[in-house]
This record gives sequence, C-alpha cells and structure tokens, in this order.
Amino acid sequence: MSIKITSLEESKRGSCPKEYGFGTVFSDHMFTQDYDQKQGWHDAEINPYHNLSLDPTAAVLHYGQEIFEGLKAYHRADGQINLFRPEANCERFNLSAKRMVMPAVDVNQHLEAMHKLINLDKNWVPKTANGSSLYIRPTMIATSSKIGLGAAAQYKHFILTMPAGPYFAGGFNPISVYIADTYRRAVVGGVGEAKTGGNYAASLFISEEVAKKGYTQVLWLDAIEGRYVEEVGAMNICFVYEGSRIVTPSLSGSILRGITRDSILKLAPTLGYDMTEEQLDIHQILSDIASGKITEVFGCGTAAVISPVGKLCLKGKVYEVNGNKSGPVSKHLYDQLTGIQYGTVEDAFGWTQLLKS
Repeated sequence: MSIKITSLEESKRGSCPKEYGFGTVFSDHMFTQDYDQKQGWHDAEINPYHNLSLDPTAAVLHYGQEIFEGLKAYHRADGQINLFRPEANCERFNLSAKRMVMPAVDVNQHLEAMHKLINLDKNWVPKTANGSSLYIRPTMIATSSKIGLGAAAQYKHFILTMPAGPYFAGGFNPISVYIADTYRRAVVGGVGEAKTGGNYAASLFISEEVAKKGYTQVLWLDAIEGRYVEEVGAMNICFVYEGSRIVTPSLSGSILRGITRDSILKLAPTLGYDMTEEQLDIHQILSDIASGKITEVFGCGTAAVISPVGKLCLKGKVYEVNGNKSGPVSKHLYDQLTGIQYGTVEDAFGWTQLLKS
C-alpha cells in the first residue's frame, strides 16, 4: 500500500527547540491509517500533526482496546540518523495487537511509515548525543462506535514523533524505588505482556503515592504470591552480583518483553559479564543487597535506556545500593549501548538501521 504524503510548506515547518523534556513537544507531521473488516488497512497518509476525531462511543473510550510502542531515532556524528531495532518494536506491536484482539500491521509498511515520517521531520531529531533522541510513538486504538463488550471492527493506527531529552531529570544519577507490597501491576494470564495503556493506568495510584514519599519509581512483585520481582515502573530490572554477574527476572507472562532488556541479554556476555534470567525472590534480593553481594541495581527500557537504582524501600525499611551511587557495570553497559545507538561504537549485532532517504 502506498503512503500519501501531504506536508507543511517549508516556511511553516518547525525544528528541534533548544529546550524540551520528554513527551512535551511534538514534530510537524504524523502518520495515520484506518482499518475495517471489509477493506483491511487503508488510507495510509502522512499529514501535518492534527487532532483525532472520535465518536463518543468509540470502543477505545469504553473498553480500552489500545496498544502502543516506543522507540527512538538517533543523530549520528556523521550527520546520518540511526533507528535502533525498529523491526523488534514492530513485531512486539503485533504481539500486543494479538493479545488485545486487534488487527496486525504489516511490519514492512510499519517500518516504511516510520522512515518516511522521520525523513520529513528530520530537523526535529536532536543533534546532541547527551541522552537526547527523537522518540517515536506508534499507537493503535479501536474506533468502532460500540457500546457493548466485544472486539471492535474498526481501528486507527497512527505514529507520532517528538524530540526527547533524558527520561529522568537527574540523568544517569541513581533513582529511588519503592517496592509495592500491596498493589500489583499485572497477573500471569492477563495482559502484562502487552504494551497496552491499561497496564500503565493501573500503576498510577501507587506511583503517585510513593512520589509523595520521595520515591521515583515502583518495583512490582508478582500478583500470585507477592514475592517475585517483575518490573520497575515502566522498565525491566537487573541486579549485578559482585560486579560480574547480572540477573534479570525471567519472562513470566506478566512481564513486558523489553527490547532494551533483550539487547542487554545479548550485549552483556560480549563485555565479559555473566548474564542470566531467573525467578527472583524479593526477600533474597534485599538480603543480598544488605550483605553486599548485590553491588548494583538498574532499570532498563527505551525511554531511560539504563537507569541506576540507588535505594529500595520495603515497608519503611530502606536498602541502599552501592552507597546510592551509579556503578561501573551499569555505566559500561549504558556507554556501549548508547554508543551503538548513536553510531560511535561498532554495531556487531546489526541492530541499527540507517534512515532511508
């Protein structure tokens, strides 16, 4: 399917501003296409950024049929633009769609739409390699006019882009994490593996509560026994033992299949670290932090890439990690991974795609 492009006049286009946060300023154009059961996907277009028009009875507003993705484009020192593992995000988008009873999107067309959209708005890609990038947000929503529980028949797929600075205001400084001992993010058999808005909405109550106590993120435990580590905020989590062995929770069916997590699983062994996936009991983890066996803890995800954790709190008891300082393993991984993303470190994995003109 061809993509129709209607662009702003050059004189009306913007560019990356000097100041921006994360998800606060948006690029000039967006991609959209629609789906119905008779035509399949159709009307693929790139147009100037605009509001969407929805019927008040649109299924997404009542039953939450919605998915999204997050990936980034990076400005290289040679002036070219890298996308990092975009095909993996497209594949995960379709896995989420399947779980939420939504239509799959052709991966090649999804990639083509991103390339054309970013080419049109390449002046919005930040040129500084200080954690800045162009954040890309593919989304799908159910648009059928429908009051009555059941999968919708019509959908809209759209892609937005935006310049983004570091996800956390403190940059690479350690964050503080509160361990949720009552509330749960997701359950095995539910939609924890899908990147759907409801998972994040469910996290807001406790996230707002712990923010009042001075904590940046929430560490989620499993919903059955309340013992096993799952995710931290919107990230996967890793624990470093004695500066050489890295462990991350095994995918359980309620943990998101993080692209950054998968990248670390593949990258870490090439840098000399043992890397394993295990079921991790929070009480053993805290004991190992207290004894000094765990020397670093870090979250990993597209938005922050790698974020060191300086302290964890469970039921009022605080466990400090590495003197509440970032450690050498997380910094090593961060430098290598972002080096691949920005094109300053050799990409031995074939993860990056140069933006097609």
